[in-house]
Amino acid sequence: MSWKRNIVALFILSVCLTPMWAQEETSAPSAQDQKEQQSAREGELSSSKDTRIDLTPPADDAKKHPDSGAAIMDSENPASDVQEFQPWDPHKAAKDIEVGDYYFKRKNYRAARERYKEALVYKPNDAIANFRLAECQEKTGKPAEAVPYYEAYLKILPHGPLAPDAQKALDRLKASDVKEGASK
Repeated sequence: MSWKRNIVALFILSVCLTPMWAQEETSAPSAQDQKEQQSAREGELSSSKDTRIDLTPPADDAKKHPDSGAAIMDSENPASDVQEFQPWDPHKAAKDIEVGDYYFKRKNYRAARERYKEALVYKPNDAIANFRLAECQEKTGKPAEAVPYYEAYLKILPHGPLAPDAQKALDRLKASDVKEGASK
């Protein structure tokens, strides 16, 4: 019987002492702990508190690039050599080509044509986009519009893997133009 009393006593003692342990754990953190937690949070957010962007050129910029100011100075002069900026995003172009290929395989040539055109906006000298766009122009009944894209492919990759196909298509399209011109 005494062992049962001991177990009951231990149980009661553990229940009574639990709030004391809980109070010790939930007590307010020390100032040192608060500082450590704050610095850990700041480290997660940013390594720098300064959010200003420095736009000043390097000290030796004028020496290394003596004509760089000409673009700024001549911006009001329409005869300037500075031309309009074009968007350049080869990753977006690659994705557009991938989606265009998807449509092309499903014989949705109009949708594929639009995706290849968009790819050429973001990467104008992409050989594959030019070739596939030429194919789409032919498939949608616009063979005359396909010629410049086949020529662009051959200009970019004259000995590329699709060069023989592009040359055959050009020969075929130009021969059909000659026949149409002779019949008129």
